[in-house]
This record gives sequence, C-alpha cells and structure tokens, in this order.
Amino acid sequence: MSGRAEGRDGRVRISVVVPSWRDRENLAALLPALSRLERVAETIVVDASSDADSEHVALACGATFVACAAPSRGEQMNLGAGSASGDAIVFQHADTDLEEAHLAAIEAALSDPEIIGGAFYRKFDRRHPRLVWLESVARFLSRHGGTLYGDQSIFVRRDVFMELGGFAKIPLMEDVEFSRRLRAAGKVAVLDPPVQSSARRHLRKGAWRTSVQNGLFIVLYHLGVSPHRLHRWYYGATRNRPAHDTVCHRDVSGRTRMLSSREAQTGPRPREER
Repeated sequence: MSGRAEGRDGRVRISVVVPSWRDRENLAALLPALSRLERVAETIVVDASSDADSEHVALACGATFVACAAPSRGEQMNLGAGSASGDAIVFQHADTDLEEAHLAAIEAALSDPEIIGGAFYRKFDRRHPRLVWLESVARFLSRHGGTLYGDQSIFVRRDVFMELGGFAKIPLMEDVEFSRRLRAAGKVAVLDPPVQSSARRHLRKGAWRTSVQNGLFIVLYHLGVSPHRLHRWYYGATRNRPAHDTVCHRDVSGRTRMLSSREAQTGPRPREER
C-alpha cells in the first residue's frame, strides 16, 4: 500500500495540518514555532470558529488558512489533507507541541518503506505527580497495538491517507476509528521523543475522573453507541451543536458542502442530473 515518498532533495516533505476551534491562543503559541522548523514544508490551519484573529495569526506565520463552516475535527483534518502537497501529513492538535526532533523522528521512520505512518508517545505539561502514571500506561498501550489518539501527533504518508479515505465523517472518535484502519493497513511506528500535550482538563476535572470518562466513552464507542450520541454526552446538549447537526464535506472534485448528521453516516445524496 505504501512506497517511499521523498522530495527531490531526498527528504520527506512534511505537511502539518492543524484543526482549530476557538484556538487563537494555542495557535499564537504553536504556529510561530512551526514556522521556524526547517522540516515543515507547509502548515495548514483549518478553522471552524469564524475567528478573524485566528486567521490573522495563521497568515502572519505563513500558514495556509482554510475556513470550515462547522466544527468537526475529522472533516477539518480531511479538508486540510486535501490542500496538502507534502509526502507525509502530521495531524497536529493546537495545544500540543511539535519540535524539530519530532520531525526528524518522522523522517527517520519513513525512510523505512514498510512504515506507513504512526504517532508519538505522550507526556503532559504542568505535570501533577498524580498524572505520571498516565504517561506510563499510555506508553505501554501504544507500544502494544493500542489506539493512536489525536493528541499524539498522528502522521501518515499522504498517498496512504488518500487510499484509506481519510478520517470518518463522525463528530467524535475520528482518531479511534482512523487508528484502527491505519494499523490494519500496514506497519506503524510509535516514536520518541514524546509530544507534550496540555494537561489542563486533567488538572481541572481530576486525572482519575478524566481518564475513567475517556475510557468509558471509548468502550461505549466499541459497543456500537453512535459517535453523534457520544458527542452530545461528552460536550453537553448545546456545546458544539453544529458538529452534530451538520458537518463539512469535501467531495472528490474539491468542492465543500454541508451534510446533515444522517448524510454524514450514510454518505451524501447524489445530485440529480439536470
């Protein structure tokens, strides 16, 4: 399914796709750092908050800015991937750091033509002593075939991503669903150094409570509970409502249109010929 993809200079060209929603402060911290990284061929921000400040930050840092009408992280990442020209794509959360060492690790991993993608181990910033166990547990699970989550800076060869059809058109668990297909498609690599993800939610709600909640939602998803229902439970009945009612969809011709939640599950209805 994969072949070694390199730029003319022998390096893997890396596109970084950043989905954002009300992430102006995170973008202001992340994007200047990305603009200084030699191995980043391009950065694409796909924003669903209609925030002029986020657009200004992205453009000022030399990033491509793509607007999405409704927050749906999977579809935002698909839109970004559709605009990417790199050999490999890194899907980067706005509150997770990405440094030159991470890109060098991706480049080294993809020098093996059998590797189709992967992710990084995780660590938490502003760590509380009670969070240390989360890192070791996550490392064990990632090393032994566990799910690769969105805040692990998932990377994949662009041609493989397109062959896989991108992320599923669901408002939650898009990383869980994609991880399963990515691992089934070929050899993946989980890399060091770990990426540093914000631990704010763990600190605010409590490490045990957040971890149990996340684990419960993953179990419910695997038991067949609709991602749309899980999204409502996870974020509340009104928060992010547009992601449940509608999602943005990019078709094969590159046009963007809005789909209802029913269409997102079954696929867009074909247009009648005129």
